[in-house]
Amino acid sequence: MPKARKPLIDEDGDVRELTPEDFARMRPASETHPEMVEAYRRTRGRQKAPRKVATTFRLDAEVVEHFKAGGKGWQTRINEALCKAISGWFPFPPANFP
Repeated sequence: MPKARKPLIDEDGDVRELTPEDFARMRPASETHPEMVEAYRRTRGRQKAPRKVATTFRLDAEVVEHFKAGGKGWQTRINEALCKAISGWFPFPPANFP
């Protein structure tokens, strides 16, 4: 009968330090959960030629709630609304403007 493993979490919920035996028992996720690994690999990666810039700005809570109420893709809808709002402000369209 195999030796019982020491639990990773004690009765207080603290995680103990991993031992060399713990590391020896570990297996790659591709062996233990191949379906999850495959799903992760199918997700979108980095853009080859990024057209957008990561930024942080503050919006009124009502604005965010309005766009989030439309479900998934709310940040894209905010971007589309901003593009539409500025479309008449330029004497020439900015580079790569939709």
